[in-house]
Amino acid sequence: MSRDPFQSKKTLKTSKGNFSYWSLSALQEAGFHIESLPFSIRILLENALRNFDDFGVTKEHIETLASWTPEPSDKDIPFKPARVLMQDFTGVPAVVDIASLRAEAVRKGKDPQKINPLIPVDLVIDHSVQVDYFGTNYSYQKNVEVEYERNGERYQFLKWAQKAFDNFSVVPPGMGICHQVNLEYLAQGVIARDGNVFPDTLVGTDSHTPMVNGIGVVAWGVGGIEAEAAILGQPIYFIMPEVVGLKLTGQLPLGTTATDMVLTITALLRKHGVVGKFVEVFGPGLDTLTVPDRATISNMSPEFGCTVTYFPIDDRTLDYMGKTNRSAEQIKLVEDYCRANMLWRQGEDKIRYSSVVELDLGTVEPTVSGPKRPQDKILVREFKDKFSELLENVHGREYIPIDKRDVGRWYGEGGSQPSEGRSSGNADVEYETKVKNGLKTVVVKMNNEKFALHDGSIVIAAITSCTNTSNPSVMLGAGLVAKKARERGLDVKPWVKTSLAPGSKVVTDYLEKANLLDDLEALRFHVVGYGCTSCIGNSGPLPRHIAKAVEENDLVVSSVLSGNRNFEARVHPQVKMNYLMSPMLVVAYALAGRVDVDLVNEPLGYDPNLEPVYLKDLWPSNDEIFEVMSKVLSPGDFAKSYGEIFEGNDIWKALEAPKDKIYQWTDDSTYIKEAPFFNEISETVEDPKNIDGAYVLLKLGDSITTDHISPAGSFSESSPAGQYLVSRGVERKDFNSYGSRRGNDEVMVRGTFANVRIKNQLASKEGGYTTHIPSGEEMTVYDASRKYLASGAPLIVLAGKEYGSGSSRDWAAKGTNLLGIKAVLAESYERIHRSNLVGMGVLPLQYLPGENSESLGLTGKEKLSIVGISDGLSPQKSLQVKAEKEDGSVVDFDVLCRLDSAIEIEYYKNGGILHYVLRDFLKK
Repeated sequence: MSRDPFQSKKTLKTSKGNFSYWSLSALQEAGFHIESLPFSIRILLENALRNFDDFGVTKEHIETLASWTPEPSDKDIPFKPARVLMQDFTGVPAVVDIASLRAEAVRKGKDPQKINPLIPVDLVIDHSVQVDYFGTNYSYQKNVEVEYERNGERYQFLKWAQKAFDNFSVVPPGMGICHQVNLEYLAQGVIARDGNVFPDTLVGTDSHTPMVNGIGVVAWGVGGIEAEAAILGQPIYFIMPEVVGLKLTGQLPLGTTATDMVLTITALLRKHGVVGKFVEVFGPGLDTLTVPDRATISNMSPEFGCTVTYFPIDDRTLDYMGKTNRSAEQIKLVEDYCRANMLWRQGEDKIRYSSVVELDLGTVEPTVSGPKRPQDKILVREFKDKFSELLENVHGREYIPIDKRDVGRWYGEGGSQPSEGRSSGNADVEYETKVKNGLKTVVVKMNNEKFALHDGSIVIAAITSCTNTSNPSVMLGAGLVAKKARERGLDVKPWVKTSLAPGSKVVTDYLEKANLLDDLEALRFHVVGYGCTSCIGNSGPLPRHIAKAVEENDLVVSSVLSGNRNFEARVHPQVKMNYLMSPMLVVAYALAGRVDVDLVNEPLGYDPNLEPVYLKDLWPSNDEIFEVMSKVLSPGDFAKSYGEIFEGNDIWKALEAPKDKIYQWTDDSTYIKEAPFFNEISETVEDPKNIDGAYVLLKLGDSITTDHISPAGSFSESSPAGQYLVSRGVERKDFNSYGSRRGNDEVMVRGTFANVRIKNQLASKEGGYTTHIPSGEEMTVYDASRKYLASGAPLIVLAGKEYGSGSSRDWAAKGTNLLGIKAVLAESYERIHRSNLVGMGVLPLQYLPGENSESLGLTGKEKLSIVGISDGLSPQKSLQVKAEKEDGSVVDFDVLCRLDSAIEIEYYKNGGILHYVLRDFLKK
């Protein structure tokens, strides 16, 4: 068959020369109604047209996309991204996997150098910096030094990969956050390659990859497993998405920010229901939003639950490309191609959507979200009352207004920071606990200072995350709030750990040019690093005297951060309430020192003359912000920062890396270990068998996130992972984090389902515990899995709704596999995790509508058999479950097998997607 079945290949004449492109207009002329398709579907259609090979991408796939309708579809479609983006937490295990594929190729007598990325891969090291030092001029340098001490071996491995693999680039530590780097530098809008021109598209091994949708690039987050398959030439298959239109009207009122807008949209779209769908933004309100405003919305797609939040390319897009130093030639190419190929934002009134959600931007109010989900929207004017409700209803404590507490406001008004760095040194610290009607207050006496910590005190205030640090309006706004606070003599409260972690060095440059960095630093918002910090749990330890007060007195303390994630135990294991907000509000609440304050009517604090200072006294006008922005932002700033992006600092340059094409694994490494999944793989595939006599390892409720499943953050010596490292001679101070040890399966399998806040209904306490059913003994999930494995018993997980929501962590699936879990049975799944389970050979099963473990009377102590697998699998086949109870009675029920396409069935049969790719390579 012709490689161009619709004769759609045309020529585009540009200033860069003539290029071939695949014309959507040709399909319009062939009778397909392309003008009614959402722009995001048009890009998927172009992708299928261009990659047609009548095998992985067929004519039927093209026709399916060209005939897209608003109604749900069960047809699968392919996607071959133009490039892949990685961050180091998810990138290291992906590189370990590819290096392990090379190792197995050698064992099979094949040429390992033929295993290479087939499309460009950019890996940005941004997830490893932790806030150990803060509040000082030396914080950044010290944190960088500690980062290299902890991660030198990982960085050597990545530097090896950069030399060993083709099409693989590494952005060294300290240069920025991957999504902001992608938005400001890597993304081109349109790509010219090998004589062809086509839309810039990608997948990323981080769930916030859709941020680049704000500049008109279709991209979404996948697990490392899917990304590796794409790198090795496999299409990514998924069910044809519904597309929800988000219609924006009006404009943001004075006093509100892009962050308020995105938190409002998060709650709105979660309520509407967009999980697994595309969202596309249109309407007159879109004209009022800059690309950073748009990217703020797109960034939080995983918080809505959708795959992408797409903004079509228009004049605003081109304007942003110019301001961020894209070449005039490239900008012209983007405009010419999009206008020629029906991808320019116009004709919105002709587009049909699956449903439409409307938001009048004029109704947005100052907003925060929390305390443990991004969609839990709270208006700032209602925050104080909402906090008291949460304290009483969730934590069982009566809320006492501050003016009625027997420990008064005068504790902690002003004062200097009592500690710097990683500990409080040998300072003399005393504690005095007061409890009144259930609300706790702890008086901390340190040296000559005395202050009160209480339920609701803010112990972490972090300006962090690409969600907001990529947006100059809110970053400069935060600087102006700090400036005005400094002018009024206010200071951040001494118990607040402050940090500023920009997403790129451009931010520091424009804050310095605006003379606002000094003001932020005066409030101890010093730069602590360029990377993800509190947003991903890299907050570092609380100062020792604060940590001790919180731990010993069970205080319900808070964090405030300009991030996108606030799941339980994510920001910091000692902080039970975590609130998302704009950088400007982060500064304001750090000044107040507590969240139980009405910022609309109560003062943030008092100046040296005891005059009250209100938020309205510090809040800059839009005109003030834009005046500063116009003076300090220029393409030259982006040229300067990104001109040296791949160079790294002196430590990186001096880092020695192996030069072999095959990585030499060492048994003494506790960071990098050959992946166990492919070792001595058989070259033939057995037919899958039914799952017989499985025990339930965990019985879980709703909204179990990948933070609950996948190892993340710090861990203790008493945990299975900690015990393993101690047995290998690693001291507690050198544990680092789970994320940094994703290249070692021994650590990661021990940390799977070990989150300190996970609630397993088969255990008597929170954390990574379960009951080993045959013996009735309670133990860690890991220890129980080893006992089951020794007896040959398969395992299963029972769960509720939205299983696997949150970050795109492939170790949530890899760890599940290594624990011996053969299937997960849930009421519903978040898209990425379901796909990752398939990619690791774990069978995702779904209860039929209206059914769950409770309605079926399942306690988790049954032995379950899944029947119908060995008869042959088909997409979304109905399987039968037989659950044998302890008394010998049996409950029979049907479930939906969530293998959604023929290719997913092949991946499952092979034991995973990379097993499939490796066997295909070995055959060829």
